[in-house]
Amino acid sequence: MKRFIPILLLLVTSHIDIQAQELNCQVTINIDQVQDQVDEEMFNTLQQSVTEYMNDRKWSNAQISIAERINCAIYITIKSIEDSRYVGDIQIQASRPVYNTSYTTTTFNFKDSEFSFTYQEYEPLVYNDNMFENNLTCVLNFYAYLILGIDFDTFSPRGGDVFFRKAETFAIMGQSSQEAGWQTFGSSRNRSAIISSFTEERLAPYREMMYKYHRLGLDQMSMSPDKGRKVITQALQTLKEVYSTNSMSVLLPIFSDSKLDELVNLYSEAPQQEREDVYKLLSGIYPTEGQRLQQLRKGKTD
Repeated sequence: MKRFIPILLLLVTSHIDIQAQELNCQVTINIDQVQDQVDEEMFNTLQQSVTEYMNDRKWSNAQISIAERINCAIYITIKSIEDSRYVGDIQIQASRPVYNTSYTTTTFNFKDSEFSFTYQEYEPLVYNDNMFENNLTCVLNFYAYLILGIDFDTFSPRGGDVFFRKAETFAIMGQSSQEAGWQTFGSSRNRSAIISSFTEERLAPYREMMYKYHRLGLDQMSMSPDKGRKVITQALQTLKEVYSTNSMSVLLPIFSDSKLDELVNLYSEAPQQEREDVYKLLSGIYPTEGQRLQQLRKGKTD
């Protein structure tokens, strides 16, 4: 896994030979909720176009082998159609391998409910980082760079900076389009809120936590489960900082949707006191997740 080599060697701005595209993205488009009769073949065409758009493009100059491509998935649910206008939601998931194991860990899991776009069958999806082409490609570009930023953050402290800046440029383009999901003062969970959270300096501890959690914690557990878990326990303290800084930050639900189930498994064989400490920390931040978090206290053998 070459991303364990200092990630500074992989900066987007470096001039190095290209080996492979960065993303290995599975795309699914669901039309079951559409009331009217639809042309299923058109959506098959769209699904293939989105798949090729995400996977066939080099999103940076980072040197990544085929085996190192970032596994991710896009689930688009279409709920209504009017002429060539489609309204629904889009869910993005991404994961990365854990060093020296067959385990993969979720790094991002987010459902974006403010998603709409126009599309004509066989219309090419064109990448343009200088102007707004259409909302479909703008959203895809935004999440592609967000996935890259989050992934690189888990291998190097603030390694995703350059990708978050790229995502931010598309958020700004989206804001000028008046399309839903980009408004600066809209929902606390829209795309503008997401990129603000990853670029805002006062919330930078969250990104530092993601590095410690993955690179210094999970990646060390094959050699020493106790030491790796201890680092994760310490890293989780940072969530309290994020909660204190902004209890409504979108980073908190992003973390819970990506990590709470994993944490239950990670601590299943931890000492009782360690499990109690993590339960107390997380239940204070996620009071509505009591049922899931109770599993932390039970452990594997209870």
